[in-house]
Amino acid sequence: MEKKRKFLFVSLTGLVGDIAWQVLKEGHEVRYFIGDAEEKDIADGFVPKTDDWEKDVDWADVIVFDDTLGQGEKAVALRARGKAVVGGTPYTDRLEDDRSFGQEELKKAGVSIIPYGDFDNFDEAIAYVQENPNRYVIKPSGAASNVKRRLFVGDEEDGRDVVRMLEAYKKAFADEIKVFQLQKRVVGVEVAVGAFFNGKSFVYPINVNFEHKKLFPGNNGPPTGEMGTSMFWSAPNRIFNQTLLKMEPKLAEEGYVGYVDVNFIVNGNGIYPLEFTTRFGYPTIFIQQEGMITPIGHFLYDLAHGLDPKLKVKSGFQVGVRIVMPPFPFDDDATFDSFSRNAVIVFKRGTPEEVHIEDAKIVEGQWLVAGTSGVVLTVVGLGQTMKQARTQAYAKVRNIMIPNMYYRDDIGESWSEDSDKLHTWGYLR
Repeated sequence: MEKKRKFLFVSLTGLVGDIAWQVLKEGHEVRYFIGDAEEKDIADGFVPKTDDWEKDVDWADVIVFDDTLGQGEKAVALRARGKAVVGGTPYTDRLEDDRSFGQEELKKAGVSIIPYGDFDNFDEAIAYVQENPNRYVIKPSGAASNVKRRLFVGDEEDGRDVVRMLEAYKKAFADEIKVFQLQKRVVGVEVAVGAFFNGKSFVYPINVNFEHKKLFPGNNGPPTGEMGTSMFWSAPNRIFNQTLLKMEPKLAEEGYVGYVDVNFIVNGNGIYPLEFTTRFGYPTIFIQQEGMITPIGHFLYDLAHGLDPKLKVKSGFQVGVRIVMPPFPFDDDATFDSFSRNAVIVFKRGTPEEVHIEDAKIVEGQWLVAGTSGVVLTVVGLGQTMKQARTQAYAKVRNIMIPNMYYRDDIGESWSEDSDKLHTWGYLR
């Protein structure tokens, strides 16, 4: 029998509730803190909550932070007190929160990056595109980078669409977007590689995943944080060895503990990094947990204590589908209140396994929508082929009834074509 441990999960906005719930189901003790007042009801009824995480620090065997944005500083302070922590450092927070810093650190480690420029003035950026016509991506930095719908990917070779968008942003969002990046657009397959880090080195196997960021099938519509992810576990491959592995000495120097991932555009010419995630990915971690044979509580305990966790995983593929509600991916309190707040979550046949909670709670035995964002559940399918994993995931989606729910029905569908390209280019070896 697994030894019972005490886990304290600390969250800014309630992202990690499902993992707290899985750890609780494995027989450990759990307390969960959410900082944002509007998100505090997330995971109510699923896991025990605390209103003051700092007073629970001495109670806990492991403290888990689920985000960047200043959480790294807290993690470092607790490690200095001898606590076992899953979390970052101010340096690793900055890798994600400051895009340009992340790119420069990759470059220092010997990874080639896509040319980009930083701007804090829309007129200068417009002049730059007019003088250097090309396809560009507009990427807001800092806190504005969390608002994914402001990211714009240009299609026109002369950059005219980017100029028009910059002019519109100047009028509408000058107050919101203080600093942004213009990055040359590279065309290819978007893929991410990530691995867990135990403070000293990477833990294998690595995870290869494909995020589906647009709201509608076929990659149409506004960008969201994420609508679903397909993935598989792998021995270290060429993409990982030529990129993320080169960050190992720096992450070890920082004593980073947790998951780290970089997404890339790859094509026949090379591997081009886009950005870091120096924390669990959402919904990535829920899908990964479903693909782990090692209980995640046991794994996080070993990781935080700097042990060499033996990570046993399932073969084949995992597909996660996010089920969302209005107004996602937008922020609109009135719409959320009228369509989604406290909406009932009903399962046609019993409460299912492999359904992972995001913004959900239990009140008097009934599952309800919680929080404010409209990201409700992630449903995971597994299979020896991507097609089997997809089929299983969508069979589970059909078991769920929430008024006004929506989801993408094509997660993992592009794998047959993408995998041919990745194999041809030799990146999965």
